[in-house]
Amino acid sequence: MLIVGIAGGTGCGKTTVVNRIMEVFPNNEVIVLPQDAYYRDNSHIPLEERQKINFDHPDSVEFPLLIDHLKRLRKGSSVEMPVYSYLTCVRAEETITVRPARVVLVEGILILTDKDLRNMFDIKVFVDADADDRLGRVIQRDIVERGRSVMNVLERYHDTVKPSHLQFIEPSKRYADIIIPGGGENQVGIEVLISIIEKHLSKEKS
Repeated sequence: MLIVGIAGGTGCGKTTVVNRIMEVFPNNEVIVLPQDAYYRDNSHIPLEERQKINFDHPDSVEFPLLIDHLKRLRKGSSVEMPVYSYLTCVRAEETITVRPARVVLVEGILILTDKDLRNMFDIKVFVDADADDRLGRVIQRDIVERGRSVMNVLERYHDTVKPSHLQFIEPSKRYADIIIPGGGENQVGIEVLISIIEKHLSKEKS
């Protein structure tokens, strides 16, 4: 099993890169474990307090569970991936069954900050993008998908997103084997990653 970690700041285009890869390969060959599914359950905290949680801090992610799931998949076992809601900041009761595949893409802003998780990746990728471009995407996404106002998004960006990016995410770029500048618009960088995965799959088949 080839495990590829795809990191980068909020709004950098990680999801676009993952989607481009998934378009090339059948679902049974490549699967995705998004870091967002592994945010800690906060159902014990009042909703008002939950909405103040800094989701750009490594402490917000349950890395041991994600690592355990990767180990189980590598051994050939299926796992039950959590379903997390950004609107309520809690895990749903239902889970998603994920079956083993030849390639696993682990995608998220903080995945290169955890040493134990980092050591599980065969390839470490950092999707890089200009801060202004990332902010524009964050504003658009949070308004449409998370029901936030522009002022709320900007306040959150300056209070937690930007400081956490500079403290945790940007420094984790030094661990990357491949850096894709320009985010999801960098077709050449994406094709390089696709060719590496194709090479792994063809080697496995032969």
